[in-house]
Amino acid sequence: MRFTSAPSDDHNQPCMNPPRTLLLPTLALVLAALSLPAHAADKKAPPANPAPQYPLFEAHDKEHVSIAADPCAKADDCKFFRNPYLSHGFLPVRVIITNDGDQPLSLDDVRIQFISADKDTIPAALPEDLNRRLYSKKAAAGHNVPLPFPGAKIHTPGEKIDKKISDDDRDFGFPSTTVAPHTTQAGYLFYDVKELDDPILRHATLYLKEIKVQGAKGYLFDFNLPFDKWLAAQPAPPKKEAAPVK
Repeated sequence: MRFTSAPSDDHNQPCMNPPRTLLLPTLALVLAALSLPAHAADKKAPPANPAPQYPLFEAHDKEHVSIAADPCAKADDCKFFRNPYLSHGFLPVRVIITNDGDQPLSLDDVRIQFISADKDTIPAALPEDLNRRLYSKKAAAGHNVPLPFPGAKIHTPGEKIDKKISDDDRDFGFPSTTVAPHTTQAGYLFYDVKELDDPILRHATLYLKEIKVQGAKGYLFDFNLPFDKWLAAQPAPPKKEAAPVK
C-alpha cells in the first residue's frame, strides 16, 4: 500500500492513496507468469496471527486494539523477500494490528517510528529509499534522505523503482489503511539502521501514534513496543562444547 504525504510539523504525516486497481491479465502476461521459476511465484509471508499471540505486543483493552511487532533479525527469518534488505542496512519489521472493536480503525494518519537505544527517531523507509540503497549507483556515495512513514509518495524525477521492490511492497506491505472490526491486518516496514551500533534491537522501541476509530476526532493512546521484550523471548543460542583437553 502506498501513501501520499502533505507537509507536517514532523514531516511524517501520511494520507492514503486511492486503492490499487486490479486488471485482468492478458494472455501474454499469463504465459509469462507460467514461465517464471517456481521460487519466483512462491513468495508468501506466514499468515498473520492476532497481535496478542506474538512475544512483543501491547494491548489497549478499553480501546479493543492490540499491536505486535515481529522483526526479521536474521535473513533466514524472512526468506520470502525478493531483496536482501538486512545486508543493505534495512531492518524489516512486521507490524500486526488487531481490531477487536465494533468499528473500523483508520491508519490514514498513523506514524510508526523506530526509536534506537540512543533515542534516534527513524521513520519507515519508502520504496524510493530502498531502491537507492539496493539498486542505485548513487547509493555507494552514501546518499540518504529522511522521509516519512510509507507511503509518502516522493519521487526523484525520472526515478524508477526496481520491480523486486515494488513486488515486495505489494505482497508484504499493508494492503489497506483501514482495519475492519474483529480482524487483524499486518504489513512489513523497513527501517534504515545502517548507522546504528550493534546490537541494534537492544533497548530500542517501535513507537506508534495517531491511530483512530474511523470517523472519530481523537486518536487512540500511543503504543510503545520495546524490542527487549522480543529479545528476551528468543531461544538461547546453543552452547559450544569445550574442546577436549589433550
